[in-house]
Amino acid sequence: MSDRNTLKIAAFAAVTFSVLGGSVLVSADDGEAELLARAQAMFKPLPDIAETADRPVTPARVELGRALFFETRVSSDGKQSCAQCHQPMFYGTDALAESVGNQGKRIPRNVPTVFNTALQFAQHYGGNRVDVEEQAVKALPSGLAYGNVDLAEAEQRLRAIPGYRPMFEKAFPGEAEPVTADNWGLAIGAYERTLLTPAPFDDYLEGDSSAIGAKAKRGLEKFMSYGCSGCHGGVVLGGQMFQKFGITQNYWELTGSTEKALFKGRDKGRFHDTKDEADAFMFKVQQLRNVAVTPPYFHDGSVATLPEAVRIMAKLQLGRDLGADDVSDIVAFLETLTGEVPENFVNAPVLPIAPFLN
Repeated sequence: MSDRNTLKIAAFAAVTFSVLGGSVLVSADDGEAELLARAQAMFKPLPDIAETADRPVTPARVELGRALFFETRVSSDGKQSCAQCHQPMFYGTDALAESVGNQGKRIPRNVPTVFNTALQFAQHYGGNRVDVEEQAVKALPSGLAYGNVDLAEAEQRLRAIPGYRPMFEKAFPGEAEPVTADNWGLAIGAYERTLLTPAPFDDYLEGDSSAIGAKAKRGLEKFMSYGCSGCHGGVVLGGQMFQKFGITQNYWELTGSTEKALFKGRDKGRFHDTKDEADAFMFKVQQLRNVAVTPPYFHDGSVATLPEAVRIMAKLQLGRDLGADDVSDIVAFLETLTGEVPENFVNAPVLPIAPFLN
């Protein structure tokens, strides 16, 4: 039996009440064990890698994907790359309320962190990309991202950098033409599937009750009891469903969000992809890992601080007015979701040299 399973069994076994003389006696240790057991039922530790059967992660694909993630020369303006919006110094974001895309175009949504994103059930706020691989491919002809006319133009730019061919051949052996947009997506996806950030909360879930402090434990208990975990559960504390943003009132009344020209008014989330009124104001529930270090918040970066975001979410989604102590405790818990920046993301790789392309 593994040490992890032994710890979990011990934790569940500890939630046994001793009934003496008609009174239920619950020790402090019993309370700690009960909280841990509840958390283990609601959340899961990060895996070592976000690999799936149809999305294999190989060293050659990861090496290629890492280079392509930082590559700007495949964009029409020679400036855009995945790393343009997902920067190491900002925990895989760009720290902007609204990002800047190809040719300086304003992107009317906030960029979420790339860390742990491969573990979500879909990508983008409207969930219009099934996985990180599709997201990488469809970024190539996007006017807001790489700005290519079509995938063929992107492939032409990629093939004009001779140093990539042997890397593609190694990552996708046996293919007559490995330098393709589809393989671009598979390689970048493989790299992103390694960008996981284990945090103190993972140690806690694995049975180390001392991994998070007393204040964070109070916040964890409130996070679960108040209903936050109803949407923000699982391995990345979210990212597994769509939910209406603004159940109790219009979200912009509390966030101060403005109308956007691209959306011809309010950002209505998933509606802009499906055109179905039932999807109006439905957004993918965002993951909360590293949330304490990835401001600003919400789909448009309209809220600057985490305490304010917590207060607004409680009001909009749960109809609950949180006091200062509640907010402070929940923030302390959310801070335990901060992991280390992955080593293979800290610095940009040396890219293949090529003739001037643009």
